[in-house]
Amino acid sequence: MKKTIKHIALAVMGAAALGLSSCSDFLDKQPSADLTEAKTLADWNMFWYFHTDTYNFLRHGAACMNSSWQDAATDLSETSFSTGGARISFNIGNYYSDGGARELEDTWESRYRAIRKCNWVIQKMDSVPYDITKTDAENETLRAQTRAEARTFRAFYYWEMFLRFGPLPIIEDVLDPEEDIITPYVNRPTIKEYVVDFIIKELEEAMPDLLDYESAWDSNRIGRLSQPMALALLSRIKLYMASPRFASESGITWQDAANTAKEFIDTYDGLFYLFAEDNQSGADNYSNAVLRVPHGNQNHETIFFRNDLAIGWSGISVDTPVGEGGSGGNCPSQNLVDMYDMVSGESPFTEYDATGAPVYTNGVPTINAASGYVEGSSAMWANRDPRLAATILYQGVEWGTMRSNSYIDVIAGHADNPSGNANSTPTGYYMRKYIPETILSSNHGGTAYRLWTIIRYAEILLNYAEALNEIGGHQAEVCALLDQVRHRAGITGNVADRTDLTSQTAMRNFIHKERTVEFAFEEHRAWDVRRWGVAVEALSRPIYGVEVYEDGTVSRKVAQQRVFEEKMYLYPVPEEEVWKTGIANNPGWE
Repeated sequence: MKKTIKHIALAVMGAAALGLSSCSDFLDKQPSADLTEAKTLADWNMFWYFHTDTYNFLRHGAACMNSSWQDAATDLSETSFSTGGARISFNIGNYYSDGGARELEDTWESRYRAIRKCNWVIQKMDSVPYDITKTDAENETLRAQTRAEARTFRAFYYWEMFLRFGPLPIIEDVLDPEEDIITPYVNRPTIKEYVVDFIIKELEEAMPDLLDYESAWDSNRIGRLSQPMALALLSRIKLYMASPRFASESGITWQDAANTAKEFIDTYDGLFYLFAEDNQSGADNYSNAVLRVPHGNQNHETIFFRNDLAIGWSGISVDTPVGEGGSGGNCPSQNLVDMYDMVSGESPFTEYDATGAPVYTNGVPTINAASGYVEGSSAMWANRDPRLAATILYQGVEWGTMRSNSYIDVIAGHADNPSGNANSTPTGYYMRKYIPETILSSNHGGTAYRLWTIIRYAEILLNYAEALNEIGGHQAEVCALLDQVRHRAGITGNVADRTDLTSQTAMRNFIHKERTVEFAFEEHRAWDVRRWGVAVEALSRPIYGVEVYEDGTVSRKVAQQRVFEEKMYLYPVPEEEVWKTGIANNPGWE
């Protein structure tokens, strides 16, 4: 680990607003030489500011992998420009390249820094004097909340490490930052010891002392860790631990996962729900589920999020079509487009596999003639699940303010695919989701909030649906849960009416597809295909795209070949850490 922590750093941020900077800026912050340990421990307010700096370690996912999105390292998209982090690292199997450093080395370094901060707060808190403006009872409550937040943060950051590296040494001591920080700790625990006996236990024990819903969603505390957030994270973790890759080692069952999701639904009934306004289309409601902020009670779908400041053109230009003056950026794949149903709720293709994708024969799925889907022209995007139009910019879509025409035009030589522009989309698509269009107004002079959603209510519903399907015997309830999510987006048909979803396996594949569509570009896909045990099948498949021609015809193409081997289920431990500490690397990376 880099030896950069020489003093206790203070981020000057209000505990009320918790306004944070973009992507991974906290990784670049230099520690303050003015705030010493003695000063921090002498005053509760200084100690509190030190603790709330831990919120800065929550990362924003937009273009956070050397200007790539994490999903550009999955089958959902491809980064357009040649220097994109995913494109020059994970996509070709070169995890140790500089392009992958943000996801590999920086994750390792920053998560352990955050964990050290949490350990320091937990161990030092009792030596800090009371806040003299509060009663003894108020001080004790505040200390309990602070300790619970530190334990919850620590559990979350250990979870983030687990997803990438598997079980790592659990460190609860405050190690000397001048030394190689994990050198004394090289023994790697089992999955049960790491996730069940530590992470889950930490969350369950800390949860009662976290802010309850009413307190956490007060306008002065928006963004604080809370009991709902901890329970939602437990729902995610238990779903993962019940999944094929982890179940035998974790001991967590699908029933355990179902119970936790149901507990959240029952406990917070009427407090959290899918974002839907009566005067908005399904596509707009779906878009606003991640763009509308919880401030002022505007969005009751968001449960756990990174609370950021408003951004302008510079915050979205890297992922904006070249015809709008942007850099192309995160370009969705035809693989993702193929996962969207018709607006009627019918499937455009006849068969899907366990990755959630249609079954391809020579790069083309078999069409379900009864669905009305038509291949080979702009009709292939017509009458589709409205989430397609809310997520992806395709030929002919009205969008933008700086082009000569008012629509996306990816025909060779045209505005969004000009000759000689290396940043033009390689797939024939650009990204729309998570791009606030108000920024494009006034010659790109607009601003908008773009918080980073970590967990939203739609995930709880789909967690419950997946777990119930795996238990078996809950078909009607599974269909009803799926319909909540699909109908909010504007799909008209009911899942129960589908004649192709009568078996548990078919429903499983459908749920895998539904999660992929609902959470596209929200950093679910990489971990979902791993926990399902189908990462090699999903992530070694070619990235497909389309060519659009002057006569209006559309043809499929291979946009990029991908590399994904069994060993890539886990990232390699950063080489420097292996050399310094002797910790065992992950299988296949030795």
